[in-house]
Amino acid sequence: MLIGKLLLPCMSKLVRSFLVFFCFIDSILLAVTQVSELYFFFKAIAYRFRKDNEKAKDAFEKASKGQEMISSYPFEIPWDAAKHMESAAALAKELGRCNEVSDFYRRASELYRECGRSQPASDALAKGASALEEKAPEEAIKMYDEACSLLEEDGKEQMAFDLYRTAAALYVKLEKYSDAASFFLRLGTAADKCNAINSQCKAYLSAIIIYLYAHDFQQAQKCYNDCSEVQAFLNSDQNRCATKLLSAYEEGDAEEVKRIGQSSAFNHLDHVVIRLARKLPTGDLQAIKKDAAADDGEEALDDE
Repeated sequence: MLIGKLLLPCMSKLVRSFLVFFCFIDSILLAVTQVSELYFFFKAIAYRFRKDNEKAKDAFEKASKGQEMISSYPFEIPWDAAKHMESAAALAKELGRCNEVSDFYRRASELYRECGRSQPASDALAKGASALEEKAPEEAIKMYDEACSLLEEDGKEQMAFDLYRTAAALYVKLEKYSDAASFFLRLGTAADKCNAINSQCKAYLSAIIIYLYAHDFQQAQKCYNDCSEVQAFLNSDQNRCATKLLSAYEEGDAEEVKRIGQSSAFNHLDHVVIRLARKLPTGDLQAIKKDAAADDGEEALDDE
């Protein structure tokens, strides 16, 4: 017992000494890491000034990783690490490295999320998507989707409106019309939450036009019926335009469809949708007319 009482103060002093020593080592490591991060940052700037994008990209990536290490310390956030990673991604784009563009912008987005910032996190994904539209459109679509989802999860749907439209336009370019229409419907849902009635109604009309262009009259009609359950759309000019368009299809009146498609009613829609509307009608209108007549006949029998 006596030995224990004598050793206890010695052990306490020893532990305190070790803690002081470890704090000292931590300070040195932090200082070294900070110097390293600054070194690679300025190195990247110098390489970029010399137009040596390959080495500049690598230096920005290392600067980002160094800043991540600094951010692991208390009260630090990886904001600068995200910025450096975005710079590396931009250089990867100039070098035509699609995989690195995707990886770096995704990593930048993750770092912004660690900072609790959904808007720049979404922006990073959108930048990556924009950079990949030509060479890797499928990956671009995924990144646009994720960018929208980030803002939706944070209740910032209104900030995603342009992203919905851009993604839908890319889907049209890829001739994936059903997916394009789905993105416009997603925009309509987001606009509904934000009470952005005009954007909501235009999104619904855009989806209907895309379905018609894709020769899917039944889906266009279903979309119209579903959207018309929303009071704001039911009472809108866009609804009246859609009603006239669908009626012309049911009557097999190609000239009327063309007239409506060329009218000024579509002028306030996205350019990609206007171009599709100007090309209507597509598909077999007479078959649609027959189907509509058959449906009317069945309804008459049901009424009897």
